[in-house]
Amino acid sequence: MQTSAAVLASPAPLYYEQLLPDDARGDPLVLVHGGAHTGACYRCTPDGRPGWAADFAAQGFEVLIPDWPGCGRSGYVPRDQLRGDLVVGGLCALVEHIARPVSVLVHSMSGPYGFKLLETARRFVPRLVAIAPGPPGNVQPLPAIIAETDDAIEVQALALQWRIPKAQDFLMDEQMVRVKLVGNGHRFPMDALDRYRASLVPLPARLLYERQNVQGSQLRLADDADLRGSRALMVTGTHDTDHPREEDERIARWLTEHGAGVDCVWLADRGITGNGHMMMLEDNSAEIAGMIGGWIRTAGG
Repeated sequence: MQTSAAVLASPAPLYYEQLLPDDARGDPLVLVHGGAHTGACYRCTPDGRPGWAADFAAQGFEVLIPDWPGCGRSGYVPRDQLRGDLVVGGLCALVEHIARPVSVLVHSMSGPYGFKLLETARRFVPRLVAIAPGPPGNVQPLPAIIAETDDAIEVQALALQWRIPKAQDFLMDEQMVRVKLVGNGHRFPMDALDRYRASLVPLPARLLYERQNVQGSQLRLADDADLRGSRALMVTGTHDTDHPREEDERIARWLTEHGAGVDCVWLADRGITGNGHMMMLEDNSAEIAGMIGGWIRTAGG
């Protein structure tokens, strides 16, 4: 297998890695990380097992792993310019650089970026895998504002309260790590929690502000978006505190109403239980990667 790395310069610096197996077949697969992470979350698990990038490469996929613009290894972007539409622009540049159809996998906060790609880059993105995705602004309600000062705004969103700074990056505290990311399932390798915690990175506050849809800021698709010909798979674990089944099903209904073919997998329906938010790092990650790879192949990837 060949591995390489490169940086695209426009519309903002975007670093990506490529894994090219000797027996690559079908369309490439782009793995997009969620908030407070980088593409490194797909390269290995905290307890040292191969990550999803290796699992998918072993299935014959050419794998590309970007870091969001302004995050991780992608270089600096002024914080007043770092918004969701710039992240989408960087991902668009990557799929246009590949210049052939790809499957895109997004996780969590990258959900709206992936849904936007179905609209804006449909020539190159016919398939989307959304792992516990954040919703597009079309279906996400406004959060309840608990308090606001010159320094921060505090909001209630589903099961969690978020204190979003206005001038600094957001750092995951211990409660967020344990409740939001790890959850109360039994799949996360808790003996490797310190190594996982050390891998987390600052989250640009404006991107988190958008993720919580403060003042209706979440990325939206056009109200008349035509997603006919697109396919989407949504995957949710049984112990993901912030992703009750009905929330992801609401996203699926909206996509379906706009023409996309959508499959929802609540892992318990496949006999898979105990997974939280970071299923790509949990002890059955390879099993879930196999299920996802099979869907991509049957969906035409």
